Amino acid sequence: MSIFNPVWKVTIGGVEYQTAILSNLTITSGRTNIYEQAQAGYTNIELINLDQSNVIITINDSITISLQDSTATFIPIFGGSVVEVGISVAELGNVAYAQRIKIIALGALSRLPKALTDGVLSQDFDGDQILTILQDLLLNNWSEVPAALTWATYDPTETWADSQNVGLGEIDTPGNYELAQRSSSRTDIYSLVAALASSGLGYIYEDAQGLISYADSTHRSIYLAANGYVNLSANDAQGAGLSIQQRAGDVRNTITLKYGTNSTSEVSATDVTSVGLYGQLAQIFTTTVKHEVDAQDQADFYLTLRAYPQYNFNQITYQLTNPEIDDGDRDSLINVFMGMPLAIADLPLNMSAGTYVGFVEGWTFQAGYNEISLSLNLSPLAYSLQAIQWQDVSVAEAWNTISGILDWEHALVVA
Repeated sequence: MSIFNPVWKVTIGGVEYQTAILSNLTITSGRTNIYEQAQAGYTNIELINLDQSNVIITINDSITISLQDSTATFIPIFGGSVVEVGISVAELGNVAYAQRIKIIALGALSRLPKALTDGVLSQDFDGDQILTILQDLLLNNWSEVPAALTWATYDPTETWADSQNVGLGEIDTPGNYELAQRSSSRTDIYSLVAALASSGLGYIYEDAQGLISYADSTHRSIYLAANGYVNLSANDAQGAGLSIQQRAGDVRNTITLKYGTNSTSEVSATDVTSVGLYGQLAQIFTTTVKHEVDAQDQADFYLTLRAYPQYNFNQITYQLTNPEIDDGDRDSLINVFMGMPLAIADLPLNMSAGTYVGFVEGWTFQAGYNEISLSLNLSPLAYSLQAIQWQDVSVAEAWNTISGILDWEHALVVA
């Protein structure tokens, strides 16, 4: 038994609201399926202010929401900017009143569709091209620093590299696929970066602090090899609504992949057996992959993943205040992130033979007074894994740590 009472820290515009009571909270992050790039994180939070203090919150104020784990450490679960705020009187007495403060905030990805770029890029790898575009927007140069800013304003522990970082997180560089050059053509930054990420078989995402990051095509394989799975039990989850789903609409057995500077060249791949079973289910992928060999590699990869139906885990919900969840599992869930590898045991036997192994794609926190739940959606393990290269394998790995039943066909990761 592990009693858990949520302890929150909400910081808005640099002010920590310690006396306000969190009455309602919704946070959504990530993506709903693996075929799309992530969208901006979203939060809707309601605070009750009981002490009549002067609360001043304005549009574009930064907001960070953190939740205390079992070690009394505050873990950030959302970072972004205020886009809507409303303040109303909730209760009125003879000598005092209580205010209800409703706030809607969005993560940093919400900035990208509203920012334009000419998008001039030299031939380079996917991570490097994405970094080129994002750092121009998210790293301020001298002329962009507010004139009134003083050295005393900075946290003394802040590094020079981060002193004018307004939203850039971890970018996997250089990436794994060389992409073609791009000439000047006005577009919004989200569309361009999403296309570059898809061309590199990677994905953009927001980290827990709300910083925009990029994971390349082997990011998940390397992380899994180094850290393994987070092991959870379905017995600790909310049974109602637990759902996996297999869809014909996910099957693709004829792949055409366009590549090159203007995406005018193409390669193809077909699974004849799948066509015989399900009929031809074709899809065209448009990329800026530079080299034909890489384009063919991607087409073959898409075909391997999607030629046959696989189960997606639509939803599993954990009530984090459930005393049956031990502290270690609860802390892992509080630290949820896009791409977290999960192994969920104790499912009904007709649901993935009782154990589902996959990656977190998106999640929702729901909270009220003294309660909080986390709902996850997951994609199958095979949808994400690419073989890692020898130089990426941990130097501590030994042959006797590899599963004895692992065959070459499935040796995508060392785990």
